[in-house]
Amino acid sequence: GIGREVLGSAPPPHSARCLSPPDAATMAGSQGCGEGKIAGLYDLERTLGKGHFAVVKLARHVFTGQRVAVKVIDKSKLAGEAAGQLLQEVRCMKLVQHPNVVRLYEVIDTHAKLYLILELGDGGDMFDHIMRHEGGLAETRAKHYFAQIVHAISYCHKLHVVHRDLKPENVVFFQEQGVVKLTDFGFSNRFQPGKMLTTSCGSLAYSAPEILLGDEYDAPAVDIWSLGVILYMLVCGHPPFQEANDSETLTMIMDCRYTVPPHVSAQCADLISRMLQRDPKQRASLEQIEGHAWLQGVDPSPASRCLLPLTSHKRVSKEEHEIILQAMMCGNIADRDTIQE
Repeated sequence: GIGREVLGSAPPPHSARCLSPPDAATMAGSQGCGEGKIAGLYDLERTLGKGHFAVVKLARHVFTGQRVAVKVIDKSKLAGEAAGQLLQEVRCMKLVQHPNVVRLYEVIDTHAKLYLILELGDGGDMFDHIMRHEGGLAETRAKHYFAQIVHAISYCHKLHVVHRDLKPENVVFFQEQGVVKLTDFGFSNRFQPGKMLTTSCGSLAYSAPEILLGDEYDAPAVDIWSLGVILYMLVCGHPPFQEANDSETLTMIMDCRYTVPPHVSAQCADLISRMLQRDPKQRASLEQIEGHAWLQGVDPSPASRCLLPLTSHKRVSKEEHEIILQAMMCGNIADRDTIQE
């Protein structure tokens, strides 16, 4: 997966519609194989991030002008395992529809490439935000963000989806909506309660000890550990386990050795300690985290109570509005009066 792939806010560019591979391939081919335009729908702009087999680009919907993030996957570089992982990412993102999870609007499949059209945030990622606050964020602000992350992961786990790569780089700010959202489900997977997983994945500084040991592990518990690391970083300004080299970092994680600075409240330190437990069975459940004293009185899902629609005709100019109306009428979606209503 690509860590910082979604950096900003765009509402749905149009009603979600997956093009069938032949149509998409034909349309992309007519526009120069998608070098500057995807399937006649999106103009590609600057690159936001790169991975082994994918590039994430900023793009603009040709009719509405709305901006999105597009994950461009080179299908020729997808070996068996990578292809399976990508398919799992798409399945999990389609399944997880939550106000605190970056939305996958549609998937466009062409002969050579696969395009994932993603919601674009407008405020950068949480890692950069933390790095701008030496010593960490104020706890009132940290609570506001952390409660939303916990709310999103709780939703994922109820759908039996484990993220497995939770870290501040994969939490994106949506300032216009006033929320944070999870992204990069490249290591996500479905799990059966009580059944162990075996795949080793994630980033060293955020990974649970059992994953690093290569043991079988309980899926939800590895996300709980990573939540503990994220909360520590929010209030302390640096990771709990980060030494001069990977070997020393690994030893610190295995021994569960970390130090909470004195400016962190006792309640917050207690919550961190309940998540950063060496034994997965001793870690707090999501219900216990949500019910912890430190998080009381915090709205875990301000996005779900937002009165503003995710998209609006007010966002586009009169000329663009007329083009959209004409396109919808030509497509026999409805007559002008019905569309305008």
